[in-house]
Amino acid sequence: MTITDWPRTVAGPDPDPASPTPVSETPTPVSDAPDVVSDAPDFVSETENGTGTKPSVGKLTRTQKLAIAAIVVAALVLAGIGLYLSFSHVAEFAFKKLHFGSLDKGRLFAVGVDVGIMVMIAIDLVMAWLKRPIGWVRYPVWLLTSATVVLNGASAAPEERPWELLDYVAAFAHGVVPVLFIMIVEVGRDSIERMVRPERAERDSIPWIRWTLAPIATSRIFRRMRLWGVTSYPEMVRRDQDLIAYEQWLKRKHKGDLSKAKDDELLPMKMAPYGYTVTQALAMPGEQEQAAQKRAEDAERERLDAETRSQVAKAEAEADRLRAKGKVETVRAEVDGQTGQARAHAKAQVGAAERAAELEEQALETAVVAEARARRAEAERVEALERRAAAEAGLQTAELERQAARKRKEAAEADRVAAAEAQAVETQTIAEARKAAAEADRAAAETEKAAAERRRAAAETDRKAVEENERREAALADIAGARQAAAEADRAAAETRRVAAEIELRAVEIEDEAKLTGRQRAVRKVARMALAAGLVPDGLAHEDIHHELCERISIAAVQHQLDVSSTDTASKYRTEAVALIADGYRP
Repeated sequence: MTITDWPRTVAGPDPDPASPTPVSETPTPVSDAPDVVSDAPDFVSETENGTGTKPSVGKLTRTQKLAIAAIVVAALVLAGIGLYLSFSHVAEFAFKKLHFGSLDKGRLFAVGVDVGIMVMIAIDLVMAWLKRPIGWVRYPVWLLTSATVVLNGASAAPEERPWELLDYVAAFAHGVVPVLFIMIVEVGRDSIERMVRPERAERDSIPWIRWTLAPIATSRIFRRMRLWGVTSYPEMVRRDQDLIAYEQWLKRKHKGDLSKAKDDELLPMKMAPYGYTVTQALAMPGEQEQAAQKRAEDAERERLDAETRSQVAKAEAEADRLRAKGKVETVRAEVDGQTGQARAHAKAQVGAAERAAELEEQALETAVVAEARARRAEAERVEALERRAAAEAGLQTAELERQAARKRKEAAEADRVAAAEAQAVETQTIAEARKAAAEADRAAAETEKAAAERRRAAAETDRKAVEENERREAALADIAGARQAAAEADRAAAETRRVAAEIELRAVEIEDEAKLTGRQRAVRKVARMALAAGLVPDGLAHEDIHHELCERISIAAVQHQLDVSSTDTASKYRTEAVALIADGYRP
């Protein structure tokens, strides 16, 4: 493998059977950088005691209980010794140097400090035992203990001569017991927390040799472990090694000039101080793009929903407006029809009254004329009577009767004509009113038809909105089902890993009881790896088992799991594992 090839591993990690917990789901990176840095997945270590094994939560045996009781008694004895040694020194120093006024007040001061320390220690231990630890209580205890150490050391200071080496030793000796007591208290507190909270994750300690050889780099590792919750020191080392290897690969790719690298390729170096692994940093652009796309989709969905609601509201408002307008037009047409009918009726009545008045006037004039003619005829008749005698009187009378009959006939004809004209006027007005009413009814029908069309459009819009909501609910249900299936798959995978871990633990216990050598343990571990990878040796010949094992377990995987650098040694382990499986080994 050349340096331009991306290395699969940088350094062989310590065997860690515990299943790592991923920090986040990292999709495929969008940059041109390689996909992986090492076989180690991106995780925050799940090791709980620094070795990758879970602490035992079994009940204490009688011997263990007696040992704990003896430790507690010894700690109380040590506390009593410390109180006894420091009491007189602190009391005398407080009286002479701190101006407490009397020795009794100095003794009360010493008792108050010691009692305060013991009370806070007791509270701290009780709360830790009750699984409700108070973290800040430890700091006042440390502060008061430091004050006690200082006062004890100061009480041993020379008064009228300069300090000598023995004086420093004496001051140190005065503070040893309080410091030793606090150390024992801290150990006891941590032991209680381990017993009552065995599931609590613990942090690995960084070896002191590393602090000595590389203090600056080690302080950076310590800072990153504390800031970003990495509890496994080997995992933190692997992260640094992966980052260094990636940086060297990137320099090789761009011929030593990192300024030519893309921004996405430089992300691992930029994001390493913030707790990101190489794979997580390379996956950041894809994650951000997916998040931005999801936000855009949500915004577009909300905008479409708002537009749909606005359109529905507008359609409903328009439908209401058209309904109101149709009602107004209908009422207006009814009022106009009724008004037209009333006007036509009144006009017909007025016309009939005027015609009757004219006819009456004409009849009156005819009567006056007839009377005048009658008088003239009477005069003529009288004159005729005077000229012709009484015979003429009968003829005049007949004539007058004939004329009167004719006048009556003319008056009757005039009355008939007036009645016919009045009836014709009334019929035409009513027809016009009915025509206007028919026009109003037609306009109202058209308005109602338009309102019905708009109501149909609004109903269609509501139907589409309901269908859209149903499709959205169905999509959400499908998403929830997919998430549930993924959760079930994760649970099954976790159960498989748990069973594998139990098998591995049982095999290790059996090997411990059998007192096997390191090589025998390594061969059996390779055999367990093959069986866990799906190898079914039943009914297979030795050569077939060898072939199946080589396909499932590579030499690189053996090197990685057993932390060996020689490929020959790894190959021998595989060969011996084949023989072991062929002989019937089953963990």
